[in-house]
Amino acid sequence: MFATTHDIDLILPAYNEESSIRKCIEDFESLNLFKEIIAIDNNSTDNTAAEIKKTKAKYVLEKEQGYGAALMKGINESSSDIIITCEPDMTFSHLDIYKFLVYLEDFDCVFGTRTSKSMIEAGSKMYSYLRYGNIIVAKLLEYLFSGPCLTDVGCSYKAFKSKSLKNIIHKLKVKGSHFQPELMIRLIQENNKIIEIPVYYLRRSGYSKITYNFYSSLRVALNMIKVIIFIYFKKFFK
Repeated sequence: MFATTHDIDLILPAYNEESSIRKCIEDFESLNLFKEIIAIDNNSTDNTAAEIKKTKAKYVLEKEQGYGAALMKGINESSSDIIITCEPDMTFSHLDIYKFLVYLEDFDCVFGTRTSKSMIEAGSKMYSYLRYGNIIVAKLLEYLFSGPCLTDVGCSYKAFKSKSLKNIIHKLKVKGSHFQPELMIRLIQENNKIIEIPVYYLRRSGYSKITYNFYSSLRVALNMIKVIIFIYFKKFFK
């Protein structure tokens, strides 16, 4: 397997995840795959920092608020050949990582999707408005930027050959929760070989700070669309 000859880092951006982050880290640690698990504390006001420090993970504080800011901090902290990104809220299965690593043998970037019908029928937990909203925004991105087949613009469970991220990180400007579309667009623009694969999406521990109801989800979707449209039309005004 490609991954057996390369160092792997796992990046976990976290904001107020005291109820889940320790268990999440321990689950991934049990796989014995990682050079480092890098947990980015994005100014948590609960006991997230203390829970991280009970594990073997590398604790990093990112003072600039926002999911994108925390994730970029983790990317810059990583020195491995492969980078995995994931949420620490127990919505994703640590066992899915083996699928990512298999696909990295032939691709530069592997994106998870939570919208797969087969996964939903197998018990993945995703509200219908989140599923269809993600599909619609993903298809917009796919169409405008001639990307690969995409069905989930918000899934944070992804795997990368680190050089693909290091080549585009200086272009990333979005620091908030609508960070993923810009990341995906920049990777597509650099002609990285990309594939999307289905992942299990489980009921989270605690509550979402980003998509906690329909209206918050709609706000994130609209911000994502703004990012996509802005980047698309910007090329006409250079």
